[in-house]
Amino acid sequence: MVVKEFVQMRRDRLTFAMMIGIPLMQLILFGFAINANPQNLPLAVLSNDQSEFSRTLTAALQNSRYYRVTDVISTEAEARQLLDTGRVQFVLTIPQDFGRLVARGDRPTVLVEADAADPSATGFALGALDALFRDALNRDLIGPLLPLRPSPGPVDLRIHRLYNPEIETKYNIVPGLMGVVLTMTMVIITALAITRERERGTMENLLCTPVRPFEVMAGKILPYIVVGYIQMGLIILASRVIFQVPVLGSLPLLLVVSILFIAANLAVGITFSTVAQNQLQAMQMAFFFFLPSILLSGFMFPFRGMPEWAQWLGSVLPLTHYLRIVRGIVLKGSGLADIAPELWPMAAFLVVMMTVAVKRYRQTLD
Repeated sequence: MVVKEFVQMRRDRLTFAMMIGIPLMQLILFGFAINANPQNLPLAVLSNDQSEFSRTLTAALQNSRYYRVTDVISTEAEARQLLDTGRVQFVLTIPQDFGRLVARGDRPTVLVEADAADPSATGFALGALDALFRDALNRDLIGPLLPLRPSPGPVDLRIHRLYNPEIETKYNIVPGLMGVVLTMTMVIITALAITRERERGTMENLLCTPVRPFEVMAGKILPYIVVGYIQMGLIILASRVIFQVPVLGSLPLLLVVSILFIAANLAVGITFSTVAQNQLQAMQMAFFFFLPSILLSGFMFPFRGMPEWAQWLGSVLPLTHYLRIVRGIVLKGSGLADIAPELWPMAAFLVVMMTVAVKRYRQTLD
């Protein structure tokens, strides 16, 4: 029996590859890519003071491991646009006469606005700010300026957490669940579509029909798009009624752009179904797709906390972009212009997957 099992395992090469590949992928992702303490987070500086002390503050942030100064702006409107579109995680505002007030020991107020839609992405960085500012400015308050060191620190730090001021985890998780649920169900349902036809022996009926491969693909996908929208409706209803998650943006916009995400996942499922020899293999391939989608998309762990290679890999996956769209519309009230940069990657993914699916379907017919 043991020999027989090894022989069967060797013959089922795809299952054997999955048994090796999935643990290896878990090891790599959890060991190298997942980081719950994100660093090098993008920060914009709005400085209304050109003193040495303000430059010291900016340099301290740039040299810290948590922050990376990406933009130097001049207006509050620019700051809000950068935060709304997600280009930066923080905006530091230095007031006028900052240097003069520090030199007098008056503890000027410094404002830090944080995109707190994902509380886990900002918590450690914000927690380090007070000590960072104190240490940086105290280094300049030496010699005759030493008596000017006020207690508890040279600046009065004010932190404004935007989009999720109460730091409610459910505000981040529940909208994200919409993308995760759609990914899991859409990929699985369609991954079983053609393999089920083959196992039930009804593939011959499809071969006898005059429809072209693309028409077959469309026929397989369209009914499940309706199913996807039903799932979305249930999740949106539950998020409002049960979890009290506010929806600040346009629901019609969310529904319209979601068709790209649903279709992209259905195309992945169809592709798997044309490659797999049976429904078990189709399920295994679907799981192989879920793992990086959930771990690298920013759903469970901060996207910006991952190394660059993992962010590149995560950017290929449609769930990464859909999470930004959903959280942007629901929590930030984002419009079409704000989410536009996230649409074309999903469209490109859909085109590639549909091309592969149609090509594989032809080979299946052969």
